[in-house]
Amino acid sequence: MSDSIRLQAIDQSLFDRVAAVARGKPRLRMNHNLHQESDLVQRFLNVLQPGTYVRPHRHVRERAGTGFECFLVLQGEIGLLIFDSDGQLIERHRLSAAGPLRGIELAENQFHSLVALEPDTVMFELKQGPYQPTQDKDFLSAFPGEGSEQAEDQERSWRQLFATGHRP
Repeated sequence: MSDSIRLQAIDQSLFDRVAAVARGKPRLRMNHNLHQESDLVQRFLNVLQPGTYVRPHRHVRERAGTGFECFLVLQGEIGLLIFDSDGQLIERHRLSAAGPLRGIELAENQFHSLVALEPDTVMFELKQGPYQPTQDKDFLSAFPGEGSEQAEDQERSWRQLFATGHRP
C-alpha cells in the first residue's frame, strides 16, 4: 500500500508555537490552517491575544446557507459581539474553554467581532471555503479599519464590556 496517511496533531505544543508567533505580530493574532486554500471547508486555529482588533464583519457567499461560521474555544476566552446592520451592538457572548459556553455557530450575514479576553486564546474555526480574500468579509463601515488609534480604543472598550462585574 503506497498511500500515506496525513495526520495533523492539534496539541498544546501547536497552541504554544502559534501563540508565540501571534504575540510577535502587529495584529496580535495568527491563524494555523488545517485546510488548503482551495478546500471547500476551511478549518483552522485562530490564536488571539488581548489587544487584537477584529473589525466587525459578516460572511456573505453566493449560495444561500454557506456564509455560516463556527467557533469553538480550545484555550482561553473570547468575547463574541453581534451587531445589526447599523453597527449597534445587539448581543454579546463569553466563550470559554472552561465553559459553560464553549462555542457558537453564526448564521450567514451576521455582523460580528471577537475580543480576546485572555492571553494565548485558541479557537477552532470552521466555515465554507474555498478562501477568496477579496470576497471573504463584508465590513461594517461604521467602525475604524485595523491599525488605527481609533481601532485600539474600540477594542479596549469592547474588552471592558466583559470585565469582571460586567459579565454578559
